[in-house]
Amino acid sequence: MKTKNYILKEIESSDIKNIHKGLSDPEITKYYDVHYPTLEETKEQMKWYKSLKDEGTGIWWGIFGIEDNVFRGACGFNGLDKKHRKAEIGLWLLKEYWGNGILKEMMPKLFEIGFSDLGLNRIEGYVVTENLKCKSALEKINFKYEGTMRECEIIDGKPISVDIYAILKTDLN
Repeated sequence: MKTKNYILKEIESSDIKNIHKGLSDPEITKYYDVHYPTLEETKEQMKWYKSLKDEGTGIWWGIFGIEDNVFRGACGFNGLDKKHRKAEIGLWLLKEYWGNGILKEMMPKLFEIGFSDLGLNRIEGYVVTENLKCKSALEKINFKYEGTMRECEIIDGKPISVDIYAILKTDLN
């Protein structure tokens, strides 16, 4: 699957070094509940990607430049609920590609995949309340803020709150 400047390739076990590069970086994983300091630990994330596909609960892709085939980050869906036609979206980028418009270019493709190919009615985004940059990015691409789950998760022994954003298929019309 392609956009103007990028190609999405389903994540495979051979992508482990690319995934590790991103998910071992504390700046990238600051607001995530995953962080893998070693390549060995990153195998857990690779198992997670595989289990999503095997169980039919999601799919993730690597984002590669069309011209240079260089890995930029990863995006996809998890928590796929076929009965209620919804899924959670996720996306992370290597730091050197932050601010390059990749999110803006990727989201229409992800909406197409989600709403057309997967038959979703709703795409959700869960964002740590303190992650202002991510919340701003979601709002720019028409996600609507729906509320805050106060102190709903514990990270590093501290309770955190998570904001819920969503976009509906009808929001794109």
